[in-house]
Amino acid sequence: MKIATHELRCTECGARIAGTAVNSIFRCPTCNGLYDVIYPWSTLPNGDTPASDSKLPNASALRWLWQERRTSSLAVDQSGVWRFRDLLPIVDDLDHVVTLREGNTPLYDLPRASKALGVDWILAKHQGMNPTGSFKDTGMTAALSVARERGFEWVACASTGNTSAAMAAYAARAGLRSIVFIPEGKIAWGKLSQSMDYGALTIQLRTDFDGCVRVLTDLVTRFPIYLLNSVNPYRLEGQKTPAFELVEQLEWQVPEHIIVPGGNLANGSALAKGFSEMHHLGLIPRIPRVSIIQAEGANPLFRSIAENNGQELIPVKANTRATAIRIGNPASWRKALRALRTTGGWCEQVSEQEIALAKAEIGAEGIGCEPASAVTLAGLKKLVAQGRIGREERVVLILTGHTLKDSAYTIDYHRGELFTDAENAQISLADQAAHAALRKPPIVLDPDTDTVFRALESQMKLVHA
Repeated sequence: MKIATHELRCTECGARIAGTAVNSIFRCPTCNGLYDVIYPWSTLPNGDTPASDSKLPNASALRWLWQERRTSSLAVDQSGVWRFRDLLPIVDDLDHVVTLREGNTPLYDLPRASKALGVDWILAKHQGMNPTGSFKDTGMTAALSVARERGFEWVACASTGNTSAAMAAYAARAGLRSIVFIPEGKIAWGKLSQSMDYGALTIQLRTDFDGCVRVLTDLVTRFPIYLLNSVNPYRLEGQKTPAFELVEQLEWQVPEHIIVPGGNLANGSALAKGFSEMHHLGLIPRIPRVSIIQAEGANPLFRSIAENNGQELIPVKANTRATAIRIGNPASWRKALRALRTTGGWCEQVSEQEIALAKAEIGAEGIGCEPASAVTLAGLKKLVAQGRIGREERVVLILTGHTLKDSAYTIDYHRGELFTDAENAQISLADQAAHAALRKPPIVLDPDTDTVFRALESQMKLVHA
């Protein structure tokens, strides 16, 4: 693979530059737009023709090759990202690849959710089963490999948690130094503990995520530090690969709907890019709808579409317990809007109570996820109620983080301590009953066999009642 096999194209003005020519903040100097990575076989913005006269890769040969690599003992082949490296030729030498054998995440069916919603086929692609417990690993292996190849010694990110954990782990693996900027007191401690354990220099700023981004952006323009937030287009090249993996797991059948949590809004556009590339190359016959779900307290994309049809972003002061998506001024909102419009997807918002209920319902399937992931099921309920998703359509929820990412949230929920009295008063009687059935707080008893037996007997009666 050669670096010359790709360019960067501004998503706003269309300007194209060599990958090595990009500035430190990954913004177009002409219009401040973000970049996409494009290849000789990529489509032009109108989607009609290849960007060059090069022949397209052979779809059947790619399928065979990707399957064959699964039996290899090489780390790059065991990676669920680099196994698809033919469609992300972004490093010159595979020796520069930094991998923890990310990807290859499971696809679970959700029979209880399917029955409850009257939708025959609901699946969950669980990206929380990556090495550091979130989907960020798929993007980090790609972007950090580029940083390593280009000779950087320091990398940095602003984070609500998952990005910092992934960056710190991959930087440690590569022998690079990492800096994490996090908003003070607004991060799940399980995630922060990861970045510290992997050796990152962790800096808490008395601001929100967007304030951390502003400081970091200024920093990387002054010092030779490689920026690893999702404005980095190489991050998205890694994050598109779950789309490849998903349809491969479904024997190249394409679901009708993909539902993604919406925080900084890069993941939905990355997956849409992956599906679009597969369609262009003849690997799949069509592109699924990609829908994005936001928390009501961190809903700038939803508000912008509702209030001005997405002409301008309406930033918000983000406030949600789903810390991974507590972002009020997302950098990739235009990319996300393009993904919604090109795939025919929708943007919805869900309340804190709806998120908590959906998270408990996913947990009851024996899977579990972090709160931000649960917006997908909560949003699916709304899309079904609105008649946008029908019974026979196939839906895949992207679960972005592991349930242990925010254990305090889960414990507070099951103890009945998650919501304030005012919030509890807003919950409908039907949802109150659903919460009561799902909550499983610990039972504290004296160490006496008869006492324990009576408690168990009463619980068994409740189950069979």
